Amino acid sequence: MCFDTDSEPPIPKIAGAAVSHDELTLKAADGNELAAFLATPDEQASTGIVILPDVRGLYHFYEELALRFAERGHAALAIDYFGRTLGVGKRENDWDYMPHVQQTTPEGLMADTRAAAEKLREGGASAIFTVGFCFGGSTSWRAAAEVEGLAGAIGFYGRPSRVEDCIDRISAPILILQGGDDPGIPHEENAAFDEALTNAGVEHELVEYPGAPHSFFDRKQEEFQDASDDAWRRTLEFVAAHS
Repeated sequence: MCFDTDSEPPIPKIAGAAVSHDELTLKAADGNELAAFLATPDEQASTGIVILPDVRGLYHFYEELALRFAERGHAALAIDYFGRTLGVGKRENDWDYMPHVQQTTPEGLMADTRAAAEKLREGGASAIFTVGFCFGGSTSWRAAAEVEGLAGAIGFYGRPSRVEDCIDRISAPILILQGGDDPGIPHEENAAFDEALTNAGVEHELVEYPGAPHSFFDRKQEEFQDASDDAWRRTLEFVAAHS
């Protein structure tokens, strides 16, 4: 299970931060139109973050996350996955997403991620990162193999098995942030991913948070705030180190 529809990132807002935001429609190279949410600091940002949501696509949590990145000086663009099957309109909170998830393809996901990266570059960002969650976590790591010119890719509780076919093509550093008590992603799968990345010569770091479940990065999960704080710190430090 990923975030509830009323969840928010467990990140403090910066009061008085000068940021702007806008709802956009992007167009991928294959002609697909996809919904997106852009948040930018008022000062020119040299770094851009493509936010790749969980299986339900773009909703409130990821719009708020984009704002938290913008408050810290990064342009952030959260995208939706379902333009090809649903268009760009808003959806109800309890919509039936899995049939549409099943119709996504790696090629389509990467086309949409490239469109987001290009939009950020057009805005002046020169170092582009992907940050994904669950379905978006593994999509983020795949982008490190498939999207040209990425500075780095971060994934929260993604399935390593979804990127087994492209590990030897990963060309950007990646950060892997996993719950240590996630029944869907056991320690053995993380350990095998770590070993495969090492064998492929991929610059990476894998962190497992003991006792933390899937989707621990959520303000509602107060008992895992320490893990959330550490994950957010590592995310910002990773971006700073590779920009």
